[in-house]
Amino acid sequence: MSDRRLLLFDIDGTLITSGGAGENALREAMKTRFGVEENLEGITIAGATDSALAQTLLTRHTIPATPENCAALFDAYLHALRTALPQHPGRILPGILDLLEALKPHPACVTALLTGNLAAGAELKLRHFGVWDYFEFGAFADDHADRNELGRHARSRALHLLGEDFPPERIFVIGDTPRDVECGRAIGAKTVAIATGNYSLEDLAACRPDHLFADMTDTTALLDVLLPPAR
Repeated sequence: MSDRRLLLFDIDGTLITSGGAGENALREAMKTRFGVEENLEGITIAGATDSALAQTLLTRHTIPATPENCAALFDAYLHALRTALPQHPGRILPGILDLLEALKPHPACVTALLTGNLAAGAELKLRHFGVWDYFEFGAFADDHADRNELGRHARSRALHLLGEDFPPERIFVIGDTPRDVECGRAIGAKTVAIATGNYSLEDLAACRPDHLFADMTDTTALLDVLLPPAR
């Protein structure tokens, strides 16, 4: 029986920071498409799905959150994001490239995405930073507005694309927010919290993830967690 592991990475705050490009694109999309000024005050973006954010933003401006209006907002957002990414001081977070390079040739794991981004937004961001091609597939906001449902979509997609049904104990969800820990736990996966986003080590420790790191600079320690023991 295979002991391969499915590694599901969050994007913002885990792999990269867009330097505010994503938030700026949301504000710009609301203005250009619906003519409203949006400051995102009081809205928790970290760990949310773009689908849920669209519903929240439209509703608070008394715009019906219909599929048509959500689609229009997404189109405007993706256009604005493409423009915003090179204009903001985003970067790949410390240790990420070394970790992805170490995982890439390893037969004991499948590296994929589990993110609140739309699939097209995820690709825009990760291609901008040169790391899109490290990931075989993903689960995205297009799949479901509820982040806790995305793990099921990732597992189903792995079965469809790879012909492998990964049991929960061989799935790892890696992210920087309590919502990442929660969505991993929703499918019984192992959770790896990384304090490189808006939440401190103490904040994340309170969520009781299976593993907790300040960042991803210790490649050896991360590989010890993410890869099965050598036989």
